[in-house]
Amino acid sequence: MIVLDQNPCILLVENDEALAQRVSLDLTEAGFTPVIASDAVIGFHQVSELQPAMIVVDRALSGESGLKLCTQIRNTGSRVPMLLLMARDSVEDREACLNAGADDYFLKPYRTEAFLQLIRLYLKPEEGSTEQLRFGELILDLSTRRAMRNNRMIDLTMKEYELLKFLMSHPREVLTREQILENVWGYDFIGESNVIEVYIRYLRLKIEVEGEKRLIQTVRGVGYVLRES
Repeated sequence: MIVLDQNPCILLVENDEALAQRVSLDLTEAGFTPVIASDAVIGFHQVSELQPAMIVVDRALSGESGLKLCTQIRNTGSRVPMLLLMARDSVEDREACLNAGADDYFLKPYRTEAFLQLIRLYLKPEEGSTEQLRFGELILDLSTRRAMRNNRMIDLTMKEYELLKFLMSHPREVLTREQILENVWGYDFIGESNVIEVYIRYLRLKIEVEGEKRLIQTVRGVGYVLRES
């Protein structure tokens, strides 16, 4: 295994050399240790080699290999935060990003401060990491960032964890879409975004299996609430 310094390692999979160098310099100056992979194959091998704190992938790698790489990494069981660089912001593009297993996306053109703000959002240390949140038989462990329901362990991506944590921190309280976006994503999306709906669907698939009672309820026209039926 490659030994890096103590700064968080960020793997950047980017075949645009000029952009890769610019992002790498910004990350270095911000206190991170960037490692550049020029294609998806190299990037995939470096995930296990480096054990990075975060992975940034350009969707515009040859063909759709950026999306395929995200899916491939998630299929290994990795829960490392993944960010996709994207040139378009259509509903289809957002869903493709999230369905591939990426936690989030950053729209080009590249902007240093906005990009670093998003990176820091994902890599901020977890406070109170020995605690657990509980709602009925659902438990969220803040140290492992895993959920448990009826003695069944549930692996979560970083953004799934943040969303569930916010819901479980406000049980039986109706949370608006605006509150969720502000507190979970921490920045404003451009235009209308269905990112919350997509992640609510992912969470329900994971925490509601084999006839288990629905806990995340939709409040039509307002938002969502964690409560029994």
